[in-house]
Amino acid sequence: MSIMHLPVCRVATDVLVGHKRRCSLSSCFPFKLVCFLAVCIFCVCAPDAPVSEHIKASSGAYKYFCNGQWLESSSGKTVPVTNPSTLHKDYQVQACTQEEVNNVFAAAKAAQLSWARTPLWKRAEYLHKVAVLMRQNAQPMADCLVKEIAKPAKDALTEVIRSADLIDYTAEEGLRSLGEGQLLTSDSFPGQARNKLCLVSKVPLGVVLCIPPFNYPVNLAVSKLAPALMAGNAVVLKPPSQGVVAGIHMLACFAAAGLPPGTVNVITGKGSEIGDFLTTHPSVNCISFTGGDTGISISHKAGMVPLQMELGGKDACIVCSDADLDLAASHIVKGGFSYSGQRCTAVKVVLAMHDIADELVAKVQAGVAKLTVGRPEDNADITPVISEASATFIQGLVEDAREKGAEFLTEWRR
Repeated sequence: MSIMHLPVCRVATDVLVGHKRRCSLSSCFPFKLVCFLAVCIFCVCAPDAPVSEHIKASSGAYKYFCNGQWLESSSGKTVPVTNPSTLHKDYQVQACTQEEVNNVFAAAKAAQLSWARTPLWKRAEYLHKVAVLMRQNAQPMADCLVKEIAKPAKDALTEVIRSADLIDYTAEEGLRSLGEGQLLTSDSFPGQARNKLCLVSKVPLGVVLCIPPFNYPVNLAVSKLAPALMAGNAVVLKPPSQGVVAGIHMLACFAAAGLPPGTVNVITGKGSEIGDFLTTHPSVNCISFTGGDTGISISHKAGMVPLQMELGGKDACIVCSDADLDLAASHIVKGGFSYSGQRCTAVKVVLAMHDIADELVAKVQAGVAKLTVGRPEDNADITPVISEASATFIQGLVEDAREKGAEFLTEWRR
């Protein structure tokens, strides 16, 4: 079990500037394919039957989805998914071949042409059905998140529900933003008269490859899939190796909603075997990726394909002298330790003015002392990180801080 109980460290700095308020939420969401402004939720009927009926093979391994069918790989191989809490291999998914990747992209490319001609209201109707199905089948997805990525049970269920809300939101705003055009006149260019009109409208890119991260494999998948689909694109989802089964359950809701075959697809397998083949495939018209350094590698290899990426950051919380220190400390603890700190928007460093630093440190220390460490099933505040390698990396950071003179204010252990 890779549980890290990390210390609160105090590091002196002279770079102390900023504002009282801090907001890091809006920059995280990859909504570049469609802009969202408003929401209108209405009831859509959807079937009550479980959507996961056909997603497992007789062997127990989860299937991949291509052209409207749940399939087993011709490779005869599977990829295990390890539970970070127990280190047991709880799931198996298909180890798809490069030829199966070709088939998935061929299906998506063929389906996209007719999907692009589907009226906006009809696309929105499909997405609303998906949202209803996700709410009806939220618990199986949440259970997978607990086992696959050690996300606390209550947070896992919240991720699924807010993902369904996001799909509804996307559908409604897509009706407005994609239904609008822009009329341009010719006389803005020197030497031209107002004797020409230009009508600008939005058209889909084609086939969008969607690669979400392990920490939000449902939410950061639908934030790619739903906007791309609403804009008239077909999609190929490559879930992360941890979180893949939750992603398959989520994709099953899209399949059960009745989207045309080939419009939505999911491929699974080892990154070493199909990763580069996916991102450099000639049928890819856009790549939406959330993750870390892998995104840099993708950008180097993807050529002229449009990229939409969110690769994390080094988020600083800046606390000024006039700040509400109780509020600041509360947000620092939540921002730094929520989901064991495995979030792109997690607080990585705190910069405080000298005159309030000691008081702030004491309040943060008190907040950290209240955090519980344990199993995700028990809704502990700090749960096992995603892998042994990740735990070892974090331990290295702690030991490096100690060597460089950091003062430890809480006990730490692994």
